[in-house]
Amino acid sequence: MTGETPHTPPTSVDTDALPALALDQNIDRTIPRKQVWSWAIYDWATQPFNSVILTFVFTALYLVSDTFLDPSIAALPDGDKAKDAALAALSSQLGLGTTAAGILLAILAPVLAQRADAAGRRKRWLIVYTTLLIATMAGMFFVEGSPNFFLLGVMLVSAGTLFSELAGVNYNAMLTQVSTPRTVGRVSGLGWGLGYVGGIIALVIVVLCNSFDWFGLSTDNGLPYRIIAVGCAVWAIVFSIPLLLNVPETPRQSVVRRNFFLSYVDLWRHIRSIFRDSRPTFWFLVASAVYRDGLSGVFTFGAVIAARVFGFSANEVIIFGIAANLIAGIGTIIAGRLDDRFGPRPVIIGALTALCVAGFAVFLLHDAGQVVFWICGMVLSALVGPVQSASRSLLARVTPAGREGEVFGLYATTGRVASFLASGLWTILVAAMGAIYWGILGIIIVIAAGLVLMLFVRIPALDRR
Repeated sequence: MTGETPHTPPTSVDTDALPALALDQNIDRTIPRKQVWSWAIYDWATQPFNSVILTFVFTALYLVSDTFLDPSIAALPDGDKAKDAALAALSSQLGLGTTAAGILLAILAPVLAQRADAAGRRKRWLIVYTTLLIATMAGMFFVEGSPNFFLLGVMLVSAGTLFSELAGVNYNAMLTQVSTPRTVGRVSGLGWGLGYVGGIIALVIVVLCNSFDWFGLSTDNGLPYRIIAVGCAVWAIVFSIPLLLNVPETPRQSVVRRNFFLSYVDLWRHIRSIFRDSRPTFWFLVASAVYRDGLSGVFTFGAVIAARVFGFSANEVIIFGIAANLIAGIGTIIAGRLDDRFGPRPVIIGALTALCVAGFAVFLLHDAGQVVFWICGMVLSALVGPVQSASRSLLARVTPAGREGEVFGLYATTGRVASFLASGLWTILVAAMGAIYWGILGIIIVIAAGLVLMLFVRIPALDRR
């Protein structure tokens, strides 16, 4: 993971890229291995928020559950229309909270990251957002198992989502500090891979605690889930320390202090310059927004598909999540090396194509039993990570020096702008056809649309690599 032997880039390249790409500064550098691993382990540090809090445990099994229903409604049998409607209301309220967080992210991410770039405070703001994320996870301990605490739970989960994404913008921007043009793919893959492995271990700990009945602790009032949230906060504290200690801050790019709202003027000017001077990069942001929403749909609805279409129990869903993260971690680390050898675009296109095939197989074979979902689900899991990692690598390769945070902020914003596609098609198809498995087709349609858009995106700046 250290830097490669210095090489001389071509003296004449016909390219639409913006000048002074960030990774060009590292061509003659050797990146200390300690910095690379310290950066990558941050993915491990924050992954439990996604895998344990958002996807498999706290939100799915606790917050949107009978626990937060009126006792008279909760006492009704499963399948009762009134009870199903009440659970759907909880889910919609949670969705409203996370949607609000997404809107704030789309508005704030590019400008906040732009200002962090200019002031040379990218690492400082990463620490601030991470601290706020940790505080929200710790605060979940106070979400007691009562309807009166549901709003607090929604607010904390939504705030945590916002802070996690803002931290991720600055973290992704730091990829250009710890990689060279020849290692950026494997470094990006290492971070994604370690994140998945961290998610595995966190989920295994949850399963073990549940298997031993929480070692005699009371399980009343949602205490196990509240302890899980605190555990995720402690986990993030411990494994964020290496980045804090070993990865340096970025240099100041500008000494001019700008009014916050005037920063949007600068942002608009930079977007226009990207559109004018680096049109392929602009269209990559559009294409990636579409297929990344499809990828998020795989994880958002994966547990629902497993439980409601293929009949997985709660423990089986968690076990599937552990296996899926393991396969995803291994696949992402391997794909990082393919990224450096063949380039990120072929990795993205190849993985998206295979994702469409595997996803369509799940749709067609929805009534063939759990074995089908295990096989196809593992294939899907092995491919999602490589697409995410290669997308980050591709953007890092074409990002101008000093504007890494801003560009990755735009990456986050465009993703949020398209975030309604997979969930929207899922909802429309399920409602129209009257069966959950039709939602699978909605997710695949979004991924396929992103693939088609990506086929038309060719980035000449990658010729430098």
